[in-house]
Amino acid sequence: MNTADLGLPVSVPSTALFTDQYEFTMLQAALKAGTADRRSVFEVFTRRLPEGRRYGVVAGTGRVLDAVENFRFDDDVLGFLRDHGIVDEPTIQWLADYRFGGDIHGYPEGEVYFPGSPIMRVEGSFAECVLLETVILSVLNHDSAIAAAASRMSAAAADRRLIEMGARRTHELAAVASARAAYVGGFHSTSDLAAGFRYGIPTVGTSAHAFTLLHDTERDAFRAQVDSLGRGTTLLVDTYDVSEAVVAAVEIAGTGLGAVRIDSGDLLMVAHRVRRQLDDLGARDTKIVVTSDLDEYAIASLAAAPVDAYGVGTQVVTGSGHPTCSMVYKLVARAGSADPGAPLVPVAKRSAGGKLSIGGRKWAARRRDENGVAEAEVLGTGPVPEPLVDRQLLTELVKGGEVVAREPLDTARERHIAARAALPVSATQLSRGEPVIPTEYLM
Repeated sequence: MNTADLGLPVSVPSTALFTDQYEFTMLQAALKAGTADRRSVFEVFTRRLPEGRRYGVVAGTGRVLDAVENFRFDDDVLGFLRDHGIVDEPTIQWLADYRFGGDIHGYPEGEVYFPGSPIMRVEGSFAECVLLETVILSVLNHDSAIAAAASRMSAAAADRRLIEMGARRTHELAAVASARAAYVGGFHSTSDLAAGFRYGIPTVGTSAHAFTLLHDTERDAFRAQVDSLGRGTTLLVDTYDVSEAVVAAVEIAGTGLGAVRIDSGDLLMVAHRVRRQLDDLGARDTKIVVTSDLDEYAIASLAAAPVDAYGVGTQVVTGSGHPTCSMVYKLVARAGSADPGAPLVPVAKRSAGGKLSIGGRKWAARRRDENGVAEAEVLGTGPVPEPLVDRQLLTELVKGGEVVAREPLDTARERHIAARAALPVSATQLSRGEPVIPTEYLM
């Protein structure tokens, strides 16, 4: 099972080597020591949010499910491990039959999270769970960082549309994951066709300055584009003189011109001038799209401008200054033996310097006030208090090795918009601040 189960066209290749070597050496040692089969619980969480951020966004869950299902060792992969002496032969034989058979619970994709939130819980034997550490963190750290930046931009944009267009600013495969995460965070479309092909995200795009420069005149370029793409296209008007370009655009496409794009200059001032000019020319329904190194702060600064859509590249695919969430994957409980009935024992690393972990298999719930606004993230290891039973956040994702919670990407996107709306109003302020709600522990 993979994305094809949702009618999407691409399957994920083996993810078995998307990992760090020490996962395999730990496995080998545990197999030899007889501890590999001990029932274990690992949790993904972050000790703090990126500086100044008020909430995090869970993204990449669907990609994690694909990665877990496709964590397989074919002959080529096993040959690599053997030829390079990564692990011994008994371990290679064990890996040949590897299939994750445990359970995974997690915050549903699009949900918000806070310091300490058990974003994902992986349960099974130590051997089968430890191998998944790196690939799970790789996906969640990247995608959640992008989604958090996208969410801030989405909040700043309010009802205006957002186009993700950062494919040329990052690794070609990261670009696809970034477009997906940005969509979860509130963007409406992407310029990246691979993201559209793989995940069904709406794609957009018309022309760059090169197309205008190719032609003898700007009018020739506009005419060629309109002849090919129709009057509803978006014409780029800042190659030469913006005012002259707007006049030419309306004369060639008519008042039914779809949109104009502005990619340089003082966007606030130019947008106002272009809007007045379009209205004076009778093109009152023609939209204005702005691009040019935008981030959430630039988008917020354009709130008073007559802008209909923003195109964002570099800042969204790099997490707007925070390209990772610093999530970790820690063993929080394990059995004292390989006996299936052996009780779980809480375990935790003792550490100074901010790396303290809290042991125990945790539940998580979000307490709300009488108006339905979130007021605390509550975590515990014992019984769930009655008022919080219906507020629990962890959902079942994998049961006995089988994925049970695949969903369309639009569901995650809608969930995020709803989750963000249920936070205190200060959550969407762009000024630096502490997490918008506290994390409380009931142990």
